[in-house]
Order: sequence, then C-alpha cells, then structure tokens
Amino acid sequence: MSGKVLRLVCTAAAAAGCVLAPLPATAAPTPGPDGRGIAQQLTDLQQLYRQAEQATETYDATAEKLTKQRAEVARLDGALAKARLSLQDSRGAAGRLARQQYQSSTDISPYVRLLLARDPQQALDQGHVIGQVARERAETVGRLAGAEKKAGALARAARKALDQQLTLAARQKKNRDDVQGRLKKVEELLAALTPEQISALGALEKSGVDKAQRSLMASGALDDDRPPSPEGDRAVRYAVRQLGKPYRWGAEGPASYDCSGLTAQAWDRAGTPIPRTSQEQWAQLPKVPLDQLRPGDLVVYFPEATHVAMYLGRGMVVQAPRTGETVKVSPIASYPILGALRPDERSL
Repeated sequence: MSGKVLRLVCTAAAAAGCVLAPLPATAAPTPGPDGRGIAQQLTDLQQLYRQAEQATETYDATAEKLTKQRAEVARLDGALAKARLSLQDSRGAAGRLARQQYQSSTDISPYVRLLLARDPQQALDQGHVIGQVARERAETVGRLAGAEKKAGALARAARKALDQQLTLAARQKKNRDDVQGRLKKVEELLAALTPEQISALGALEKSGVDKAQRSLMASGALDDDRPPSPEGDRAVRYAVRQLGKPYRWGAEGPASYDCSGLTAQAWDRAGTPIPRTSQEQWAQLPKVPLDQLRPGDLVVYFPEATHVAMYLGRGMVVQAPRTGETVKVSPIASYPILGALRPDERSL
C-alpha cells in the first residue's frame, strides 16, 4: 500500500471507531446450549452467514434486472404512445382521402377525358397532377398500414415486457423472503448463546483468520510493489470514506452497503461502472493473479463468488462484511479466496 493510501486508511479507520482493533481475549470456549462445541457453533454460524449472503446476491441480481425491466417497460410505453398518435394522424389523413375520393368520383375515365378535352396539353398536365395526387394518396395508405403494424408490434412488446416485470417482481419478493428467513436463523442461533459464548465465537473466528493470513503472507503470494491506477486510487478513496457505515443486505449506499454494493459504488464513483453483484463481477471483469494485486482491485471469495472486497495493499482489504457489522478494514484472508479482478481493464 502506498504511503498516501495507507495514511488515508488509518485516518478513516480511526474516525470510524476502532475498526482495526482485535477482539478481546476470552475464557476457554464453553459448549452451547445443545452441547455442541464452540467450533461447531462457529461453523454453523459461518454457514448461515454465507447462505444469507448468497441469497442477498441473488436478490441484488433480481433487483438489478427488475430496474432494467421497468425502464424497458417505460420506454416501450412511451414509444407505443407516440405510435398511437402517429396512427391517429394516419387514420385522419386516410379519412380525408376517402372523402376526397368520394366527392370527386366520376364514371368518366382519364382516357375519355383526354379525348374530349378541347386542349389536350392541358388535359395531359392535369393528368400529371392527378398522378401526383394518386401517389400521395398511395403514400398515405402506406403510412397508415405501417403505423398500424408498428403500433401492433409495440403493443405486443409492451405486454410481454410488463409480464416479465411482474415475473421479476414476484421473484424479487421470493428472494427477499429467502434472505430474511436465513437472517432469522442467524438471529435465533445468536439469541441462544450467552455473551461468553458469543465472545468465544469471535475469538475462534479471529484465530482462524489470523492463521490463514499468516500462511498467505508467508507464501509470498502477494507483492505490494504496484501502485494503484488513477481510477483505482479514486475507488479506494471512496470505499475508505465509507468505513463505519452499517452493512445492510441489498444496499448500495450512501447510508449503508452490502459487499458488492460497496465495490460497485466505489468503482462507479471512480468513473468505471461495474456489475452490481459479486457473481456478475466475477463473471464479467478481467481476472488478475494475486501476486499482481494493486489497490483498487477486487478480491472475490467462496466457490460461488458470493462475497467481494476491495484490496488496499499490504494484505488488507476494505469490505462490507455481513449483517450486524460495519464497513471495515480486514485481512485479505478473512474468507476463502476465489480470485481477484481488475475493473479498469485498459490499465492491465
């Protein structure tokens, strides 16, 4: 981490309130109310958090699709309204044409008129005008047919888009209920524990993270000689300014964030929009080896790519971890690493 970025992180961390402080030491682990050991309880809790975050990412993806679908419905509705106005104008013109044809109708053909005319040249000139009028009438009929066809196609597309919007809205509600159900299980598990047991869980989790961090740093897998790109520096600065703000599933700022909401907003503010969810970020953004990480790169976790953080340098990331916590600076090995991404592809 460059000195400038490091000073920024330390200052913001201090302002956010001890986000880098370790958990307090605790007494020996105490079995839970059902006789299971603290290690098993921690495994259960981590699994519940992971399931909740996976459900959150699914919810976020559906919410993003629903937002786009609503915009598409609005676009089609606007286009359909314009098409109907055009159709109304075309029908009016066609009505006027029909009246004109009725009022000027005659049984005498243009050929007979030419034979009976006193001035054949004048009759030919009139015929030219009549031909032009006929072409204009044909164009009017063509415009009417085209307007009817376009309005019909837009009406069908609008109905289909609205059906898709309703389907996505129902799916979003189902995803929301899924997240809330999984978070309720987390609350139930925590509510059954004593403060001593909760403290022991925190200490055990921190011990595991510290061990994984030492192993990663000792492996030489990280190399901190790379400074951030200008875009990466702006993304880091934005993310660090969010330290201390609460995690909330489905949130993308400015008052609260979930994991991918934080990274997406940070890079958007840096001038490089990226996908909304960690799974979409993993699927669409350029991969980068861990030994080439630089500040601003994204670190993705778990085989399903259900968590993401932003690299700061020196083996640390800034992240929105999970429900009940705040945006904070953490060791890069806080969770099992899937890989890393670099959103500003042109700087690769």
